[in-house]
Amino acid sequence: MSPEGLPVPNSTLPFWRTEPHELDNHRTTPSLPAESDIVIIGAGFSGSSLAHFIYKDNPSPPSVTILDAREACSGATGRNGGHVKPDVYFNVTKNTKKYGIKAAVAVAAYEASQLFAIKDLVEKENIDCDFVMSRACDAILDPSLAKDSHEAFLELSKSGAADLKDVYHAYGKDAERISGVKGALSCFTFSAAHLWPYKLVLHLLQGAVRRGANLQTHTPVTHVSESPLPDGRWLVTTDRGSIKAKKVLLATNGFTAKVAPQFKDHIVPVRGICSRIVPDKARPAPFLPYSYSIRYGPAMYDYLIPRADGSIVVGGARVKFWNDSSHWYDVVDDSKLIEPAKSHFDELMQRTFIGWEDCDTKVDKIWTGIMGYSSDFMPHVGEVPGKPGQMVLAGFSGHGMPVIFRSAKGIVDMLLHGTKFEDTGMPGVYRATQERLDSTKNEILQGGHGNVRAKL
Repeated sequence: MSPEGLPVPNSTLPFWRTEPHELDNHRTTPSLPAESDIVIIGAGFSGSSLAHFIYKDNPSPPSVTILDAREACSGATGRNGGHVKPDVYFNVTKNTKKYGIKAAVAVAAYEASQLFAIKDLVEKENIDCDFVMSRACDAILDPSLAKDSHEAFLELSKSGAADLKDVYHAYGKDAERISGVKGALSCFTFSAAHLWPYKLVLHLLQGAVRRGANLQTHTPVTHVSESPLPDGRWLVTTDRGSIKAKKVLLATNGFTAKVAPQFKDHIVPVRGICSRIVPDKARPAPFLPYSYSIRYGPAMYDYLIPRADGSIVVGGARVKFWNDSSHWYDVVDDSKLIEPAKSHFDELMQRTFIGWEDCDTKVDKIWTGIMGYSSDFMPHVGEVPGKPGQMVLAGFSGHGMPVIFRSAKGIVDMLLHGTKFEDTGMPGVYRATQERLDSTKNEILQGGHGNVRAKL
């Protein structure tokens, strides 16, 4: 058994972890170092990106220890849908109501920039991670949501405030044929990408280890001291001993509140489910031109990427279980499937897409994962309020791939170069603040995710 609030052992096996890297189970040294300039807690996309930027173009890097409770990249990154899909329009109207048009547009533009930052990284470092630039298609089947999304998009376009030149929108009679999704009443397409996330992360970790990082897997952090030691360092306690650290970087996502209790109810572990579907090789499957989000209603969707090997990774299945929060809210157990959702992926392609009716498919893999949902649906990034020397990059609400990479650079710029948050290029609404921690609002349970009915 795992201590309460920590990742559990014997987690379900995601497709992405079927080709383990040599660093999957790795301890650079047999014992933990007694001290380290920087301790990074978490070895997923956040932790590996932080390590990447600490060592990038740095002739005299600080000492870095990376701790993970299980294998490298065994958390949310290694269990996601493999989608790098910025939100360039859908939540802009909702965010405008909450934060103002300038902030909402800044978030959308920042997410769009991540796509090309990752593309540039993959190409420059020649990373073998099945990276593919594509178009994403949001296909909406719910009449009210289709109408609201259409009207919100028209209003946003008319305002001229947002950069929508990469977004194509079809509403009404053409949406089904353009998207290829049965019953689609509206669709949007825009630039996105998909990849093998585990391979990207392990490449970054390997680069950091080669440059001197000490990677320690199967080393769950059970406690970080409430206040600095007399010498100003923080005591990071694990089940294998303790490390004194000048700086502690929380790349802990859904498990953040376990080591930083002030984030309780602000970054909540949320369990999701994902699958890999494989068509019968004896009969060529129809071509899928896009990666997809299939929106059945507010907060109800499936997401899907077609892979070059012919398989399809599909996650979501919310229509089967989201109405019962006991299946997903504040759940850290990814060793079990979500029972009501298990059958959702059977013949999903035939139900959903035009031309797939006679295609045989099977569910090759099905797994669960623990995301970190922010109570206001914005990530918490930057200095931990009231904890000098601690920084956080967590709370992505199932949307970390188009947020994390450049945010990790921003944190490292603050850490190593003294850059102010407002000069990093990160959206101001991402900033971890005491005001956010003092808020009692919980938009996760209020159903705020995916609701575009707030107008400009």
